Amino acid sequence: MENTFYSDFDQASIPERAPDDYRNCFEVDRDRIIHTSAFRRLQAKTQVFQSGEYDFYRTRLTHSIEVGQIGRSICSYLKKSSDYLGEDFHVDPNLVEAVCLSHDLGHPPFGHNGEKTLNRLMRPYGGFEGNAQTLRLLTETIYSDLKKRSGMRPTRALLDGVLKYKSLFSERDNPANHFLFDDQKPYLDFVFDGHDLESKLPGHKAKNSFKSLECQIMDWADDTAYSIHDIADGIRAEFITIDKLEKWASGVELDSEDTAHLEGIISIIRKGNIDAMLGIKIGQFIQGASLKERSNFMSETTNRYRFELIVDPAKKQECELYKRIMFEIVFLSTRVKQLEYKGDSMLERLFEALIDNYTSKGKNPPRLVSPKLEGRLKTAETDTEKARLLCDYLAGMTDSFAIKTYRRLFDPGFGSIVDIV
Repeated sequence: MENTFYSDFDQASIPERAPDDYRNCFEVDRDRIIHTSAFRRLQAKTQVFQSGEYDFYRTRLTHSIEVGQIGRSICSYLKKSSDYLGEDFHVDPNLVEAVCLSHDLGHPPFGHNGEKTLNRLMRPYGGFEGNAQTLRLLTETIYSDLKKRSGMRPTRALLDGVLKYKSLFSERDNPANHFLFDDQKPYLDFVFDGHDLESKLPGHKAKNSFKSLECQIMDWADDTAYSIHDIADGIRAEFITIDKLEKWASGVELDSEDTAHLEGIISIIRKGNIDAMLGIKIGQFIQGASLKERSNFMSETTNRYRFELIVDPAKKQECELYKRIMFEIVFLSTRVKQLEYKGDSMLERLFEALIDNYTSKGKNPPRLVSPKLEGRLKTAETDTEKARLLCDYLAGMTDSFAIKTYRRLFDPGFGSIVDIV
């Protein structure tokens, strides 16, 4: 049965691609993401705890898979519960899964702190943002060769789904996050069919809050996975204990709902049934989603903007409590801050070495990168283009590869033939 929720407008790709014989265009999007090295590298990138520190903690890959599963479940729940949807008119779970699996592709090594580091270092060259890097991977990097930089030929609906932010770097004053690279404006024009976003949505807050339905579903699936699963890992790593929770609660203001949820976490720790109890909460968060009609400059063109996702305020509040606990107890801890400092230092020194050797500063650069990347650097005309290519290289590194590369370049005791392999 044909799903009439989507039109040719939603299914158009950039550049155009031939139709598939046995998959719809959104299944192709999802499958192409799964089979790329950029997706596989997420298995060795930090989610909360540094990749490889413990075997059973989540990485960016396991987090992305979990977000994809939650996103599909939200689609299933909405199809059954919403009066707007039915068998021949529903949110495509393959599209939502593709968006969810893509959402962290652009994240560099060492978590969000690595993202901040690269943004600081790339500020003279147009900045760095994980979401913008995801868009760059989908449109210019994945499945590309030296001559053709066309990416994976994503559909309009997939691109729009990963576009959490729509303000350009140059439209903001030294932004810390939440922007796209200036040269990505053509993709915005494609997604919004040439509409002038500044006239329709003046100001970066208005632009960044204007999201397609699939992007909203991905956001809620991400928040659900991040808040609940990261709490579980924090408990297992003993960053979150009953004593720490009680001490934290004594120094902050909590309403009755927050206090009840906090007591629930303490009860889960006492009983030791972390996965079972937190799994129930995931189901509750999924069932906190519903649909509402909206009217805007895109709503007549696509159902992706005719409907918006509404999340139960009580579930939002519970989610924010869990994120606050993670931030204030785990992310602000001395152990995590020490790891962030180390990651920042390594990325900065690697960046400076590459910039010094491959931009106009360098005269005869040694082979510090692959021959393929050196080929692209030779054809780049400006230092800004070269810096972006070098940033791609650093952002694509796993945690372990970044550490190994750092040691090769700067550790005098690292460099035997065994180490080089």
